[in-house]
Amino acid sequence: MTEEQFSSYHPPLPPTTEEDRFSWLRLLRSRRVGPTTFRRLMHEHGTAQNALVALPEVARAAGVEGYEICPPGVVEAELKAAKAAQARLLCLGDNDYPLHLAELSDAPPILWLIGDPALLRRPMIALVGARNASSLGTRMARALAQELGAAGFVVVSGLARGIDTAAHLAALPSGTIAVMAGGVDTIYPAENTHLAGDIARQGLRLSEQPMRLTPQARHFPRRNRIISGLAQAVVVVEAAAKSGSLITARDALDQGREVLAVPGHPFDARAAGCNMLIRDGAHLVRNAEDVIVALPALTAPRSQPDLCDLMQQPAPPPKRSLRETAALHSLILDRLGPSPVAEDQLIRDLAASPGEVAPVLVDLELEGRINRQAGGLLSRVN
Repeated sequence: MTEEQFSSYHPPLPPTTEEDRFSWLRLLRSRRVGPTTFRRLMHEHGTAQNALVALPEVARAAGVEGYEICPPGVVEAELKAAKAAQARLLCLGDNDYPLHLAELSDAPPILWLIGDPALLRRPMIALVGARNASSLGTRMARALAQELGAAGFVVVSGLARGIDTAAHLAALPSGTIAVMAGGVDTIYPAENTHLAGDIARQGLRLSEQPMRLTPQARHFPRRNRIISGLAQAVVVVEAAAKSGSLITARDALDQGREVLAVPGHPFDARAAGCNMLIRDGAHLVRNAEDVIVALPALTAPRSQPDLCDLMQQPAPPPKRSLRETAALHSLILDRLGPSPVAEDQLIRDLAASPGEVAPVLVDLELEGRINRQAGGLLSRVN
């Protein structure tokens, strides 16, 4: 982004009208606009309407010709599908938006909800694990979910087979939240259709994805950051050495959450990930009491923060010439490869300020030359 695009607008307020919410959705559904870019654009342009007007020029300045923002009909179709599914739109800064999630740098600007949003105001623990769970693993997940529910915690999981299913079923009476990788109205796997219906009636389903979206492999890591972001702690019941559950555990550590794991037999590959986590310092879990003891002392609920606190970005950096901007583009691309690198590490390597680097990363993302991943990771698109 060149110096002409910087703005001195104050951070925006949460949407208060249907027109505002429509514009938030339209901006977020525009090509190459993810949560981080959304927040940057909102900071620079003040409102979603202004950001939509500016977006084609922002993209052009980043070298993307012929950029088109999301057509209104796409958002109208999504809103129609949401109405049919009785889904509610929750935006960052709304009173019901979960505080722990709002504090993340890549918090979802919007969430679709089906069920009871009051669960978002209660303390939450995430239970995750293997899809091909063992009998002992599912028994452990059920026991933990029941005991944590009895202690007042909402159990968060991902509606997958195995450990997730066991945790949701056991926590239905006390409160459970299913974070979905696809649209909140699109049940995956199909075998959990009945369970998903029960959760909609007795708990809560949520997703940041568009309505009717069928999940693909790339959606699950982003879903996992929400699971860990909602919770005070993540408990891994069973996990292979390379699994989505360990991605969730890594997200939790990046987000400052507690990570706990149930140990397993060394010969069982489904326990390898948990045993590795414990070896590396995760709390060992035998029962719900071990989870509760490991948590920091619960504090009184804080009031919902002003969106100025949630969406405030660094002040615009000093103006740079086009030559200097191009040089910074090249430096960033030279530092990045296909293996993800943490954004803060990249900034340290460049010996630059976050305010200098952030708008250039937006340019490169809009150009399609870098990818953002959960946990603040960046990689180069070859």
